[in-house]
Amino acid sequence: MRQASLPQHPVPETDRSFDDLQLTPELRLAVDELGWTHPTPIQAAIIPTALTGSDVVGLAETGSGKTAAFALPMVQRLEPGKGVTGLVLSPTREITLQTKAFFDYFGASRRMRAVSLIGGLNIRHQMDELRKKPDIVVATPGRLLDHLERGTVRLDKVRELVLDEADHMLDLGFMPQIHKVLEHLPKQRHTMMFSATMPADVERLARRFLTDPVRVDITPPGRTASGITHRLYLVDVDNKRAAIHSLLNHELGPTLVFVRRRSDAEWLFRILEREGHPVERLHSDLSQRERLEALSGFREGRHRILVATDVAARGLDIPVIRHVVNYDIPETVEDYIHRAGRTARGEATGLVSTVATWMNKEMVREIERAIGHPLARCTTPGVEPYVEHVPRRRLGRRR
Repeated sequence: MRQASLPQHPVPETDRSFDDLQLTPELRLAVDELGWTHPTPIQAAIIPTALTGSDVVGLAETGSGKTAAFALPMVQRLEPGKGVTGLVLSPTREITLQTKAFFDYFGASRRMRAVSLIGGLNIRHQMDELRKKPDIVVATPGRLLDHLERGTVRLDKVRELVLDEADHMLDLGFMPQIHKVLEHLPKQRHTMMFSATMPADVERLARRFLTDPVRVDITPPGRTASGITHRLYLVDVDNKRAAIHSLLNHELGPTLVFVRRRSDAEWLFRILEREGHPVERLHSDLSQRERLEALSGFREGRHRILVATDVAARGLDIPVIRHVVNYDIPETVEDYIHRAGRTARGEATGLVSTVATWMNKEMVREIERAIGHPLARCTTPGVEPYVEHVPRRRLGRRR
């Protein structure tokens, strides 16, 4: 029995109806059971185009509704029971599992089966799942290559391919694995590629593997959701720990704390845990089981705070996040926008608090230029703010 357990509609809807998108009655019913009344902009643009068989490049952030934008047409276009005919490549284990949940839900109406292939889990269990003859494989490139080399999966019948979060996959160094995987696919296929940004290497990937793609861009540069409040806490370097302790005590609600490095995530997690905060951490040094347990505990409210690196948190779709804290200021404006995008999903409101020191002033100015307004200067109770010392102007002798 199909269960409507997918996220609520993530971004402001269009004035179009799902009736306009040429979905089958079965899929239309599945959408209705989720309570989705209107498609998001990316869904309204992608679904009708994909159903015609045109290759597509979609520029959209996580949380825009893009997963349903490619899952619905893929499920509608494929015939069940023909072997592995659909393939989705994803950058991380978490995104892979989230994506598979969409195919489990929408595929149920057509008796289609999906399987996820990710590292860190028992490969023999995955081999057992592949023997059940799935229609769709959702996988990270490395684990999929493992199965291809073992001969436990074949991709020569794939008709529908999705490259999800292409920029993130390339950031993680997956280009060689992607090329090797795609060598196993037929030349004649329908391909969709999604990315939050379009750097040169993503452009090259699109030119090589897509044919005359339709480009859909719903991510104006530098834009963050209108429901986000941006705050800046300028402190001395020695007061950063005190500042975040105060922030976490005074700003309640599910909170995602960003640091730059894996070692910093583990260090801050241990400190906050000792101070009695309900906290977990997410970084790539953890085992798959530890990562899944951390995410489950955060989603279900057992842990109010999640400390994460940019790579580990990229693509997470957790609608409950109300507060994002930049304990370490991001290295780029794009990273700031991606971090901020974890909160204020849909028409909700959210808060982004950035703890910065005098060394971060130039990045603060770049962020303010990108988002189009200054970050609100704030102080935390009991923490001395950083005061910029401005030399007094020497007064000349009056004439």
